[in-house]
Amino acid sequence: MSGFVLAIDQGTTSTRAILFDDKMKVAGTGQQEFAQHYPASGWVEHDPEDIWASVIATVKAALKAAGRAASDVAAIGITNQRETVVIWDKATSKPIHNAIVWQDRRTAPLCQKLRKQGLEKKFTRKTGLLLDPYFSGTKIAWMLDKVKGARKRAEKGELLAGTIDSFLIWRLTGGKVHATDATNASRTLIYNIEKNVWDDELLSTLNIPAAILPQVKDCADDFGVTEKSLFGAEMRILGVAGDQHAATIGQACFEPGMMKSTYGTGCFALLNTGADLVRSKNRLLTTIAYRLNGKTTYALEGSIFIAGAAVQWLRDGIKVIGKAEQSGALAATADPAQQVYLVPAFVGLGAPHWDADARGAIFGLTRNSGPAEFARAALESVAFQTRDLLDAMRKDWKGASAKTVLRVDGGMVASDWTMQRLADILDAPVDRPTILETTALGAAWLAGSKAGVWPKAKEFAKTWALDRRFKPDMDAATRTAKLAGWRDAVRRTLSVR
Repeated sequence: MSGFVLAIDQGTTSTRAILFDDKMKVAGTGQQEFAQHYPASGWVEHDPEDIWASVIATVKAALKAAGRAASDVAAIGITNQRETVVIWDKATSKPIHNAIVWQDRRTAPLCQKLRKQGLEKKFTRKTGLLLDPYFSGTKIAWMLDKVKGARKRAEKGELLAGTIDSFLIWRLTGGKVHATDATNASRTLIYNIEKNVWDDELLSTLNIPAAILPQVKDCADDFGVTEKSLFGAEMRILGVAGDQHAATIGQACFEPGMMKSTYGTGCFALLNTGADLVRSKNRLLTTIAYRLNGKTTYALEGSIFIAGAAVQWLRDGIKVIGKAEQSGALAATADPAQQVYLVPAFVGLGAPHWDADARGAIFGLTRNSGPAEFARAALESVAFQTRDLLDAMRKDWKGASAKTVLRVDGGMVASDWTMQRLADILDAPVDRPTILETTALGAAWLAGSKAGVWPKAKEFAKTWALDRRFKPDMDAATRTAKLAGWRDAVRRTLSVR
């Protein structure tokens, strides 16, 4: 059997397809951006038809770039933007409304109403999540309530709902399979992560009919075969995971205590806690890292809303750099005597604060502060926020020891200065791998290992290769002073002090 595995990486602003060869190296890629829709303040939508078209186009492009046909592909793995949801007609496969994106805030009033009813603890106990518009359940409820006739049609069994992976599986299989995996299910606010079932009580609270939801499978499982008419041959779909979970797998974080952090627009850090379902006391999320062979591995997750977006702000907002990659070199020239702090709460603060009403602020400015100090403050803010997450994880779980090594990926990790400063602030090693396509690689591994053409977890972990380890090189007094300044800046930025 061919060792070629295709990864479909359906992201927030673009879709990529990557074909890996039998040595797990990239053989061909395709990428296509699609439109973002903002129908009202705080609302973000995607046209599911745009997403579908981008998947078809990028898969064909990746196969063409590699000089391969669909018949050469042993399996497909899908990874996707989490929490974004679609509801579609079961008979026609047509969406009844645009997809509501994870960034969308329209269900904030519903979340606030549920909190006032004292229900957040119940949701958190069962799902590991907080009552926030970020998650999928309230989005589904909104569509059922607001789209004319949707609720009646759902109750009649005429509609189906799911995250983007489910919509793609349905379309790819010609409407034969309505399924998702445990990681995507764990982000919906209606899935009991301890019992691994859709939770009837939570479904009742949000008035969501269970019949519209997909079957929940392992991450490496049989999700059906693609229609022959799409690509010229059938391909088996054997792996599915939400993007941050796929990156955890791609980084081979299979052992409890291993941690990965992805630095894109935002930052998402996951700490593998093994079989321990750790209930956070520090406003972190408890989630399913992955589920393989019926065995659930859990994780603590911290979400930072602004990471690479702070560099975009330097470039596009205050225009102190022309290209994102200039930020590290500029930060290196900053005056060490100046302590300038940027708290990048442009859209509120994520974990461990979860303050939606906080807004960005800069502290410590002098007449001598300039572009270099702004650049350093922006990059350091990412390191400080990561330190806040790591500190919370250590408080929550004894397995997050002082020896924790952070594996990193995402666009920001190309900056040596930023990664060194991250190691300095964390007072822990930071490992950058040779392969930065960890999200797609994780999805591909799920499918390839299930197909029997790629190695199992232990052997796959041995293929992880280090590009560079960044070791802490900052003296303790400097680190302590910097952290004290950061915490004071955050305290003054929070909407409720």
